[in-house]
Amino acid sequence: MDIRLFTPKDAEQIAQLFHDTVRTVNRPDYSLEQVQAWAPENLQFRNWAEVCADRFTYVADDKGVIAGFGELEPNGHIDCFYCHRDYQRCGVGRQLYQAIERKALELSLPRLFVESSITAKLFFEAMGFSTICQQQVSSRGEIFVNYRMEKVLSNVLSDS
Repeated sequence: MDIRLFTPKDAEQIAQLFHDTVRTVNRPDYSLEQVQAWAPENLQFRNWAEVCADRFTYVADDKGVIAGFGELEPNGHIDCFYCHRDYQRCGVGRQLYQAIERKALELSLPRLFVESSITAKLFFEAMGFSTICQQQVSSRGEIFVNYRMEKVLSNVLSDS
């Protein structure tokens, strides 16, 4: 498994991975209407190539198959973070997260933060994140429960 930065040729696979993951992996935690709003049939609702290029987007590349991806914004926000349904519980998420945290430390960010789905909450807790609060957010006419979570990067704090 190669963890590397996004290239524009990854955009189509990432869009499909996002769509399929929400519709399968997240489905037990959200209603059919919610996952359809979260991942509409039209994969072009987000310009994946443009958005991924504007962030530190890491992909897990398994010999040409994108097994997962995660986006780090320059302020420490982790936006999209998804692993392919066939790569769940195989360490792919951990490897992606470690690449993101290394980049955050390189950027001297004091913390990482995320709005985690119900599905991903345990993963982020295992990575050292604490839950700030549960929240309800609206998207495309549906209300979703997610969790504001953060992790203080102690290495940064100990260096100051």
